[in-house]
Amino acid sequence: MQALVELECQKWVEKGVNVKYETRNNRNGYKAGALRDGLQKQYVQECEFVAIFDADFQPDKDFLWRTIPYLLENPELGLVQARWKFVNADECLMTRLQEMSLDYHFSVEQEVGSSMYSFFGFNGTAGVWRIQAVNDAGGWKDRTTVEDMDLAVRASLKGWKFVFVGDLAVKNELPSTFKAYRYQQHRWSCGPANLFRKMTKEIIFCERVSIWKKFHVIYAFFFLRKIVAHWVTFFFYCIIIPVSVLVPEVHLPKPIAIYLPATITILNAVCTPRSMHLLVFWILFENVMSLHRSKAAIIGLLEANRVNEWVVTEKLGNTSKQKCNTKISKKPQSRIGERIHVLELIMGMFMLHCAIYNLLFGKDHFFIYLLLQAGAFFIIGFGHVGTFVPN
Repeated sequence: MQALVELECQKWVEKGVNVKYETRNNRNGYKAGALRDGLQKQYVQECEFVAIFDADFQPDKDFLWRTIPYLLENPELGLVQARWKFVNADECLMTRLQEMSLDYHFSVEQEVGSSMYSFFGFNGTAGVWRIQAVNDAGGWKDRTTVEDMDLAVRASLKGWKFVFVGDLAVKNELPSTFKAYRYQQHRWSCGPANLFRKMTKEIIFCERVSIWKKFHVIYAFFFLRKIVAHWVTFFFYCIIIPVSVLVPEVHLPKPIAIYLPATITILNAVCTPRSMHLLVFWILFENVMSLHRSKAAIIGLLEANRVNEWVVTEKLGNTSKQKCNTKISKKPQSRIGERIHVLELIMGMFMLHCAIYNLLFGKDHFFIYLLLQAGAFFIIGFGHVGTFVPN
């Protein structure tokens, strides 16, 4: 990969374009360290903006023409963020479900943050920063695994504004193996919780922003969306509902247990209309993932083991390579341990037990949901989700 990038840069240099190819011989600070080292180069002093892309992102050639004008027009603007477009969304069911979750993130969370509160979290890629805003906020820090969100919060506290350009999409790839996706979700859930722990006092005592903005960042952005949302999903759907079946004295009204959550979920899924028929699978999959997200959020809050774990999200590459890997995954596997996920299997057994109990002794129909959710835990527990690539 590095050789290809170097060759491409050399090609543009020969055409007279001012291109610099830089690498480093260590992983200190991970992505934050790489970005920090890059902005310390001598030639950066002559630059006003920096565009950031992860390795699998493919911006169109008019990307800068559609982002830089915002920064030139408004000197108070520190960041222009584009949305993501997924080139492998149809690779497998898991990538389709990821697309639904991320479409909601961009269409609702980013749009609302941009239009109403002048704040939203930087996605770490497909964005252009004003270098002055980066420096004013204190630069890139590697104290958590979400250096992008860290910088965005600090820049916002300094008074910089952000804009999200929803009609500008940058092609990229979703993780299509469950192992890669689980590592990614651990980082995306643990990092914000850990950053919340580290920055709460800094946000509260910041004098440059209003009380309303402090409330929005602490309560709505961090506490509700990054912590409580995971816990509510897991404990309500995977603990409270099953336990209510085993304890007859506990009664869950249908509006709370079924109608209200279903309405909210349908509204969220509207952001990806082509996948509405996958709504049930999406709910079951998100409930399973809430187990890992809740655990990761607790690790982040307590700064426990794995709090600073950084595993690069593996991507399978282009379409031809994906097809090759898909063929490989159909062959018998010699190492069954690669596919077994114990936590999911334990939860599946618990949900199945509750479903059978409800079917035999219950007076409601929660066993329908419990059987489906148990099936989802077993499918993921035995590794039958996503594209499987043996070691």
